[in-house]
Amino acid sequence: MIKHKQQPKILRSNESGFTIIESLIAMLVAAVLLTAIAPVIVLATASRVQARRIELGTQAARTYIDGVRTGAITSPVSTSTGVTLDGSDPPTVGSLTCSANAYCTVPATPANNLYCIDGDGNGSCTVGNSKDLLVQAFRYNTASTNANTGYQLGVRVYRADGFDSNGNLKKAPSKQATFTGGIGDRKAPLVEMTTAIASQTSSFNDLCNRLKVTGSTTSNTTCN
Repeated sequence: MIKHKQQPKILRSNESGFTIIESLIAMLVAAVLLTAIAPVIVLATASRVQARRIELGTQAARTYIDGVRTGAITSPVSTSTGVTLDGSDPPTVGSLTCSANAYCTVPATPANNLYCIDGDGNGSCTVGNSKDLLVQAFRYNTASTNANTGYQLGVRVYRADGFDSNGNLKKAPSKQATFTGGIGDRKAPLVEMTTAIASQTSSFNDLCNRLKVTGSTTSNTTCN
């Protein structure tokens, strides 16, 4: 008599793999979720980059002001376009000829008005570079054109990539916003600020004359 061997039973796993349909559904759900949160990620990243850019612009303005105050940077020219920062026009666009940490020769009017802060370390500020910063400075004093008597100093900080020929640069109230979903308004200043500059030779009388308000009843009084 022939005996048949009993075949060993194959134990089946209780866990089965994903089918193609289930995998496709999972991919579809993931794609929908990514599409929903992508704008939030882009907005957060762009705002962080823009906030950092404004912070660098503020540092550039303060560095320039400290340099002028200590004499390390030559004072800007006295402006003739206004007696306040708001009354002074933005620089012209189209081209830049600027060495690092120096006043630009182009635009040339007025001279000693646009100062280059080299952000990428290539030795110059160039049109189209998003890292280079340009500090536009104004010196105004209604009582004197002599920088040694002290003056109000106003500065605006622009991005070098805003100096392309595609539109004119802006001034206040236009200003680059910290919260943005893109690259920001390249034509608007990153920051604007004003401060008082007094030289070692300026006197109290110089300060008094500089602070007089034009058109007021005390504007023509003599400072003692």
